[in-house]
Amino acid sequence: MDKNTKILISVLSLVAFMIGLAFASVPLYDAFCRVTGFGGTTQVSKAAPAEDEILDRKITVRFNTDTNRNLNWRFQPEIRKIDVNVGQQGLITFKAKNLERNPVAGTAVYNVTPQKAGKYFQKTQCFCFDRQILKPNEEMDMPVVFYIDPSIADDENMDDVKSITLSYSFFKSDSSELDSALEEFYNAD
Repeated sequence: MDKNTKILISVLSLVAFMIGLAFASVPLYDAFCRVTGFGGTTQVSKAAPAEDEILDRKITVRFNTDTNRNLNWRFQPEIRKIDVNVGQQGLITFKAKNLERNPVAGTAVYNVTPQKAGKYFQKTQCFCFDRQILKPNEEMDMPVVFYIDPSIADDENMDDVKSITLSYSFFKSDSSELDSALEEFYNAD
């Protein structure tokens, strides 16, 4: 193999690697955010801690909802806030109603603030794990089961956290608005 052929193969290999990296960047960044809680990404857990892991420390969890203007749904939490002990399982129900004359699929984007609390906010059940389809005028209760990981007490940077806000924004599934919201979320600092 001559020198020019080797250079050509090297350059083409580098280009192929960069294209592959570009396609893998969003899933890799998503995995990074879910593992670290970066950008207020909440964690997914199989089960809440045992009774003996529940701490006396209380944190107020507030619930915020938004619906994209192109999704004609009414979407709101059953209650606006709840006080939970760290490690204690919490349950909140959100209500959604399709105000359209046609079935509509929606997907929720979510996060918590302060962002540094994301890695400690654990969800064991959430409507946001799946695409939601509502028939015309259909109402649906959408539960979220969560807890705040007791390891928050070991992080001195979390001592000032007295309140966490869990926010959901619903978008029409398979829409450019949802794609933009997801892109903005993954590119947030």
